[in-house]
Amino acid sequence: MLSFDWHRFLLNDQPATFLFEVVVRVLLAYVVVFTFLKVSGRRGVRQLSLFELVVILTLGSASGDVTFYDDVPVLPVVLVFIVMLALYRFTTFLTARSVRFSKWIQGDVVTLIKEGLYVLESLDKLNISEDEFFMELRQDGVEHLGQVRLALIEVDGQLSIYFYDDDEMRAGLSVLPPEHRQDFAQIPFTALYACTHCGQTEEIEKGQSRTCSRCKETLWSVALKTRRLH
Repeated sequence: MLSFDWHRFLLNDQPATFLFEVVVRVLLAYVVVFTFLKVSGRRGVRQLSLFELVVILTLGSASGDVTFYDDVPVLPVVLVFIVMLALYRFTTFLTARSVRFSKWIQGDVVTLIKEGLYVLESLDKLNISEDEFFMELRQDGVEHLGQVRLALIEVDGQLSIYFYDDDEMRAGLSVLPPEHRQDFAQIPFTALYACTHCGQTEEIEKGQSRTCSRCKETLWSVALKTRRLH
């Protein structure tokens, strides 16, 4: 009968004293990563740009290896952090002095919604689903696009929303999930409808099938006129 080798399972060929070395390695990696974040001036992960995320992932790989592999020496890993910090500083220096380089590294601010309608050019080039946008809009208290004057996708991926005043608000496409919003190809009753692709609103009579005059799509949802809860 085979017996289970607990020592191989828990430590493999390492002596028990290696556990103390792991503690020291983890503390060192923690201090180096924390120092990098402090020196870079970032207060949180959601503020990271694409370049900074690449840097953090690279540092995470280096710090992960040094924490539990006994054949990974510490000094080369420290050198990795020093070089990455130098690259980060050099990149931020170029970003501050070149608009073209800054856009290449960080990307552009994208206008997602303007005057209660999706910006079609933005929809075509963004690699993100409508459901994700709707979720973020709902989390900011949006029930339909007619409440939104302007929505921007910042370079860090966050959504900045500017609302209409209540007296300027218009009817718009619902951002509620499918169980709270019905979509129609053939109109069941006469009402004001919103195109589910671009948000364009049109009065459509019962029994009609309508092609959106703005984006040429054919699916519609009843436009909402509810005011935003402050």
